[in-house]
Amino acid sequence: MTNNLLLIFTRNPELGKVKSRLAKGVGQENALEIYKKLLSHTKDVVATLNCTKRVGYSVQVRPDDMWDNAIFEKFQQEGEDLGVRMHNAFEQAFADGYDNVLIVGSDLFDLRASHINEAFDALHSNDAVIGPAQDGGYYLLGMNKLVKEVFYNKEWGGDTVFASTMNDLATVKTHQLETLNDIDFAEDLKPYAEFAQYLQ
Repeated sequence: MTNNLLLIFTRNPELGKVKSRLAKGVGQENALEIYKKLLSHTKDVVATLNCTKRVGYSVQVRPDDMWDNAIFEKFQQEGEDLGVRMHNAFEQAFADGYDNVLIVGSDLFDLRASHINEAFDALHSNDAVIGPAQDGGYYLLGMNKLVKEVFYNKEWGGDTVFASTMNDLATVKTHQLETLNDIDFAEDLKPYAEFAQYLQ
């Protein structure tokens, strides 16, 4: 068993249930299509990484979906908001004996395996690692010991999440990854030729 665990949080890809802010700009059906492409990209990036991979489903676990049961462990997220759900997943991971735990979302077309490898490497000499997003949130968070504060008193989806999380991490040694663009609004699609068709 590797002592590194990667948590991937996803929403079940259903019409009208994903990327609501994006849907305002491109429509519900396009938003769902885009989200499926982002999920597929995330899966391809992480599939070959040398770590345990655990997919957390927002609603219910899908045994026969794009996430291959031979590669990915699956669980249902538990908790009333994103912070509590992440806290529970991290707590379970440490309880299961993992030393280094990362979480990534699934709406990042710029995510590369190198970001995740850098994050795991950083946890050998840091207590925490974070990947800031351009919108003021973060796309990756990792720890080798639980810092509970990072999961509470946040406006999830708002532009203060990264700054507030950095305040909570002020007492521990933290490595910062490069800033990336996560896709929440139609304008976030502009840098990518792959999504040009949705901006017509």
